[in-house]
Amino acid sequence: RPPGWSFDCTQNQAPLPPMTMVSRTVLLATACMALVASSYAFVGAPLAGRPVLKLNLRGRAQSFKPSSPPLRLPRHQSVRMEAGTAETFEFKAEVSRVMDIIINSLYSEKDVFLRELVSNAADACDKKRFLAITDSKGSADDLNIKIKGDKEKKVLVIEDSGVGMTKEEMKTNLGSIAQSGTKKFEEMVKAKEQAKDDMQLIGQFGVGFYSGFLVADKITVYSKGLNGDDGKTFKWSSEAGSGYTIAEVDGEEAIAGESGTRIVLQLREDCEEYTDPFKLKTLVTRYSQFINFPINIWSTKTTYEQVDDEEANKDLQEGEEPKKKTIPVDTEDWELQNSQTPLWMRSPSEVSAEEYEEFYKGTFKAFDKPLTLSHFALEGQVEFRALLFVPGMLPFDLGSNMFDEDVGNMRLYVRRVFINDKFTELCPRWLKFVKGVIDSEDLPLNVGREILQKSSVLRVVSRRIINKSLAMFEDLKDKGGDDWNTFQKSFGKYLKVGVVEDKDNREEIAEYITFLSSHHQSNLTSISEYVGRMKEGQECVYYISGEGRAQCEISPALDKVKEKGYEVMFCTEPLDELCMMELKEVEGKPLVDLSKDEVQGIDDQEDQKEQKDQLVKDFNQTLIYLKEVIGQQIEKAEVTVSLTDSPANLAQGKFSMSPQMQKYMKARAVAMGADAMGGAGMPSVLQINPEHPIVAKLNKQLQDGTKDDTTERTAQLLYHVAALRGGYEINDPKQFASLVTELMAD
Repeated sequence: RPPGWSFDCTQNQAPLPPMTMVSRTVLLATACMALVASSYAFVGAPLAGRPVLKLNLRGRAQSFKPSSPPLRLPRHQSVRMEAGTAETFEFKAEVSRVMDIIINSLYSEKDVFLRELVSNAADACDKKRFLAITDSKGSADDLNIKIKGDKEKKVLVIEDSGVGMTKEEMKTNLGSIAQSGTKKFEEMVKAKEQAKDDMQLIGQFGVGFYSGFLVADKITVYSKGLNGDDGKTFKWSSEAGSGYTIAEVDGEEAIAGESGTRIVLQLREDCEEYTDPFKLKTLVTRYSQFINFPINIWSTKTTYEQVDDEEANKDLQEGEEPKKKTIPVDTEDWELQNSQTPLWMRSPSEVSAEEYEEFYKGTFKAFDKPLTLSHFALEGQVEFRALLFVPGMLPFDLGSNMFDEDVGNMRLYVRRVFINDKFTELCPRWLKFVKGVIDSEDLPLNVGREILQKSSVLRVVSRRIINKSLAMFEDLKDKGGDDWNTFQKSFGKYLKVGVVEDKDNREEIAEYITFLSSHHQSNLTSISEYVGRMKEGQECVYYISGEGRAQCEISPALDKVKEKGYEVMFCTEPLDELCMMELKEVEGKPLVDLSKDEVQGIDDQEDQKEQKDQLVKDFNQTLIYLKEVIGQQIEKAEVTVSLTDSPANLAQGKFSMSPQMQKYMKARAVAMGADAMGGAGMPSVLQINPEHPIVAKLNKQLQDGTKDDTTERTAQLLYHVAALRGGYEINDPKQFASLVTELMAD
């Protein structure tokens, strides 16, 4: 309590609950709260029995006694006092610090300043064109943008013949940070309910102009507004500090024509490169080549002329023709930079195949002809236009790294202004090979237009790109022929990555992946084509892995389906096997690995189980002997009735990896500086064929007790030959060589 302040609440001489805090400025309100709180128990009591609040304020006693009727409240309902009136304050900011953040934090590359300033100039031209059509203000003729660099003065000038700005508009648009003149113009058009289908304005945030300070110490803007000031030109000037100046100018500094804007950048010492016409052309081509209005850059052109060679003609005889020499002649003139039209903005029916091909080669610096393309637009809650291409060959920059992050395949534009081609969120990485252009007004960019923020809009765009890409693949598959084979050879791996990584589209992508097969010596086949060729009574799709077709074809595991005539798909790369593991089944048909110890549809037949039980008893001694001789290299030895021509086969358990996958995982571990398997693979199951002469002879020797020096060698060779044919690594090549040498010596 403040000194000298006190209050006393009594009810019939009995003390009431004390208050713990009294506000210096709202003492009376606090006292009233104490009164209500202490009166809660007396709700409905006569006034005489209500508490009396006595306050002593700086020695002056004051008494407050309720004179109104008793307060009626429902039982157990609390009393809430109304809060004091809230005061509203405006944020304050240190302008120089805010400018520093805008200039140095929003943009990661200096080059984007030209994109932002050219976009502003294009908006100014678009506004003037719109006003000329709708309000008959000004002329829509000769709208253009000009860029000129002066290396000696270290100055860059960007001038447009657009709508311009009045003095008040300069103060509003340039003097107010994050005040978007374009946004304001769009709101004005919307308020007037005027159609703006043909108006394609770019600006959004009101900070793009300040990107000029990325390369300039000082910016001067000359502008003549179409909407007032009686044709006067005003000069706005700032050095990125806390203020700016505005002054009226005339003479040579004044803007020619009815309106327009000229921006003069006094470049920093380390930014002189932006006066180089070649550098400016590169940036305009990269970011602004599809702007609707002509962009001209002041350039030096070199031509060659034939003139008389005075030195050579000194001794020229009468009647002889004068000798000529070629000299270079440099001339300066405006050079148009954005002659290419944005094809995606046109209707597909209006674009020829030659135009598509020319656009593809020019935009993506390609030399091949695209295999197919998709030109489409999406309208509704999300609007965007897109043009996608499937290249005719694997792009050179993806040759060494199929997922190189520095290679951009999707070029994102916002109202025809290039933003970036490194947005991985637009499409999954398994579509890295698809080239495309996307133009949208709805994609959520950060203020610097460099980060694509995650949102439902992005998901819609990504989903549509995936669907259209799959539709292109379907067209290629239907056509077949060389284009389909080229597509599979160049981009088949990407689709298999999609099967592994994209669970949402796994089944759709699986329709376009292909494998080698026992059905044809060289042609690739899809899983659906395999299913269409399945034998009557066949329940599963069978595959086997190996380092190549030849390795797969000599595997003893093929014996399991040879007699039945079942087709087998060959997984010659680890990615093939990963696809099979992720898919599990296609069209209701399980995908089964023949390298397993119990193969579905083969080893699980009832008649085979009965036969196998009897053979296990007959060959039990042989199975025990094989495990003793071979040791930890195998998990166990067992009899199988599925083998026909091979004496033995190495198989893996249900949850073990195939020999091909073991090699792949081991190589990855070594590449990462470790040896995950300690140099050895997983223990295998040695399956023996009881009908084979070698196995029968070994079993007889063991049963008769006539084993000799060749018995152990036979057991070892059974294992090594099965491992070699099955694609396993020979852990002890020296031992294997000795066994073969001894066999040859005998």
